Amino acid sequence: MEKIVCNPYLPSWEYVPDGEPHVFGDRLYLFGSHDRFGGRRFCENDYVVWSAPVDDLSNWTCHGIVYRREQDPGNIPGKSEMWAPDVTVGPDGRYYLYYGMNFRNRISVAVADKPEGPYEFYGEVRYPDGTRYGGKPGELLRFDPGVFSEDGRTYLYTGFSPTALMFKAIAKKENATIEGTGNQVVELEPDMLTLKGEPRFLIPGKLNSAGTGFEGHEFYEASSMRKFDGKYYAIYSSFLSHELAWAVSDRPDGGFVYGGTLHSNAGIIREGETASCFWGNNHGSVERVNGSFYVFGHRQTNCNEVSRQGVAEPIRFENGCFLPAEMTSQGLYGKPLPAGVRYEAGIACALMGKRGACKTTKQSRFFDPYITQAGRDRESDPCQYIANIGNGTLIGYRYFDLSETRGIGLELASKASGTLEIAFTRDGAAVAEIPIKRGQKAAMAQLSAGSDASELWLRFKGHGRLSLFGFTLLKA
Repeated sequence: MEKIVCNPYLPSWEYVPDGEPHVFGDRLYLFGSHDRFGGRRFCENDYVVWSAPVDDLSNWTCHGIVYRREQDPGNIPGKSEMWAPDVTVGPDGRYYLYYGMNFRNRISVAVADKPEGPYEFYGEVRYPDGTRYGGKPGELLRFDPGVFSEDGRTYLYTGFSPTALMFKAIAKKENATIEGTGNQVVELEPDMLTLKGEPRFLIPGKLNSAGTGFEGHEFYEASSMRKFDGKYYAIYSSFLSHELAWAVSDRPDGGFVYGGTLHSNAGIIREGETASCFWGNNHGSVERVNGSFYVFGHRQTNCNEVSRQGVAEPIRFENGCFLPAEMTSQGLYGKPLPAGVRYEAGIACALMGKRGACKTTKQSRFFDPYITQAGRDRESDPCQYIANIGNGTLIGYRYFDLSETRGIGLELASKASGTLEIAFTRDGAAVAEIPIKRGQKAAMAQLSAGSDASELWLRFKGHGRLSLFGFTLLKA
C-alpha cells in the first residue's frame, strides 16, 4: 500500500508551526518555529528542517536540529526563544535564515551552504550606519521576518500590529512602538544584512485600514511573500488571528490589493460561518510544487497556543486568485483516505464541544474536548488522541473512501455512559449508534456508505467523559 499522509502532515509527535515552504531543487523544504508539547512558551525547541521530494509529499524526512539558540551571540545563554524563521538564497548561492527572538526588537541571520543546514550565525540586520534594525528609539517592533529574493534583490518584511494594551509593557522594555498600523518592507544590500533605503508600509493594520479594502482582514503578523505567474502575493495572518489571507500586487514592495482568505484553523473561510475547531493564531504561506499549489498553516493542540502543529491543504489557484481551502484530514494526500488503515483520532479536522468551538484556552480542558498526546514530543510516543469527550461533542473527519467499508472499530478509554453516533454529514442522521459503557476500551459498528469521498462525523450523547485514541475503517 502507498504511504499515507494526513493532517498534521509531520509525525504526530512533531510540533513545527509558522511553516514557510520553499522548493529548492527537487525537494520541498519546510522551515518553521519549533514548539514543545507540554511547553509553557512559544517555540521552546531549537530549529529543525523537514523536507519531502516534490513528487511525493507523503515522504517527509527530518534533517535534525540545524540551528540552536545558543549560536546567536546576542542570545547567550540562550534564554530567548527563536520565532518564525524564513529562508532565501543570497547572491552567493548560500541559504540565509532570518529569525526573531521572542519580543526582542531585532532580526538575526544565519547562513548555510545547503537548505537543510547546518546553519551558522551570520549577523543582525542593520542600518548603513551600523545601528541595529529595531535599535532606534521608538522604532516599530521588528517581528516575524519574511524574506523574498529576485534578480539579485532581496526584500525583508516585518510587522506585529495589535492594538491591545497588553503589549505596552513589551514596547516599553524594548523601547519600541507596537501599534495596529500594519507591516513594513525594506530592501537589503547584497550582503543580506544592510538596509538599502528606508522601510515602507505594505499592508494596513486595524488603525489605518479605512477605505483600503482590507477592512475586517487587516494585517496582524506573519509576513510572507511569493511570486506566481508574474504577480506578487503577500501572505499574512489577519487581525482575526485564525485566518491566513492574501493580497496581490505587480511589485514586491507596495501597491497590494486585498484578495481573500487562504486558510483558517477555526474552519471559518466564508463570512457568517462559525468556528468548527478550537482555534488560535495562524502563520504559514503558499508554495507551488510540481505545478500544484499548497497552503501551509498550523493548528493548536493540548488546550493552549504553544503546542502547535503544521497542517497543509491543496489550494485552487484560478485566474490569478486563490480560492479558500477547507480544513481536511486528508491534507497533502490529496484524495480521500483509504479504508483498511488504522488512523489516530488526532487527525480530526473539526472538533466542537456542547457550546461549539472558540479560541483555545487553558480553561478549555475543564469543559471542552481537545487534541493531545500520550507522552512527550518524541518518536517513541506517537499516540495523538482526543480527550475530554462529553455530551454534545462533535468530531469531524474529511474525507474517506468508504466505497468498500463495511464497519468501523474504535479504540477508547471510557469514563462515560451513553451513545456514540456516526454520521456522514455534520448535521446528518446517524447511520450507526454505538452504546458506550464505563470502562469500555473498544467498540465496533457496521458501516456502509458506498461513497468514495465521504465525511465521517462522531457525536457523543451521554454522561461522563471518554477519550478516543484511534479507529480503523474495516473493509469487507
